[in-house]
Amino acid sequence: MKFPKSLPSSHHAVLEHIVSVLSQDPRICGIGCSGSYASDSMDQYSDLDFVIAVSPEHHLEIMEQRFDILGQFEDLVAAFTGEHVGEPRLIVSLFGGNEPVHVDFKFVSLPDAAVRVDDTQVLWQRGTCLSDVFETKQPQYPQPDAQWIEDRFWIWVHYAATKIARGEYFETLEFISFLRMTVLAPLALQQAGLTPSGVRTIEKRLPAFAKKLVETVATPEKASLISALEQCITLYLELRENESVAINDRAKQTSIAYLRGI
Repeated sequence: MKFPKSLPSSHHAVLEHIVSVLSQDPRICGIGCSGSYASDSMDQYSDLDFVIAVSPEHHLEIMEQRFDILGQFEDLVAAFTGEHVGEPRLIVSLFGGNEPVHVDFKFVSLPDAAVRVDDTQVLWQRGTCLSDVFETKQPQYPQPDAQWIEDRFWIWVHYAATKIARGEYFETLEFISFLRMTVLAPLALQQAGLTPSGVRTIEKRLPAFAKKLVETVATPEKASLISALEQCITLYLELRENESVAINDRAKQTSIAYLRGI
């Protein structure tokens, strides 16, 4: 295997051990690693994101035995399934040692490995089966849809304002976080030609915009939340200027007027 230069030594040992064990299972036909491993941008805090390609006739069986399969590793500290991110094929785990490593395993039927959001580096495969599947389809990261956002944004603003008015301050904090993750950061990153992966590493990728986002971070108090929501509106309107969308001015005026009146 050819490893990325950025691979930390702690991750290196875990990765090699996992590949050496799982490659012995005849039902598994390929192992890849995506994320920062594939882009050679790892650091000591990075995850290992494994894609485990399984022969289609054995996929259901492997899915039922995933925890038993991972139980072979003495360094496995804990693991759980990925329904919280809408990916039941995923197992999220922690491997112990002097420097614990977060490891994700996504068990996919070999043909389904073609559908991926980012590049995946092949670590091991039987013949060229995994490489061949990857060549059938290019990675495609989900992109924000500006019209989809515009059709919802002003209703979201009104919703957040009602939570502030009702005194549900922590609920509003969470919702403003949702706006940063779903609207503001993805649009800004997309417009800058970068992967629109929420607020992840936005401090490094878009430092000037990240400074503006700071003003959307509130404390659980009415005045602070109103100010943060107003900043969300300001940033959204700036970003919307760069998009071609059908604008709903009535919704905008209604929601802003409501916010100003609480």
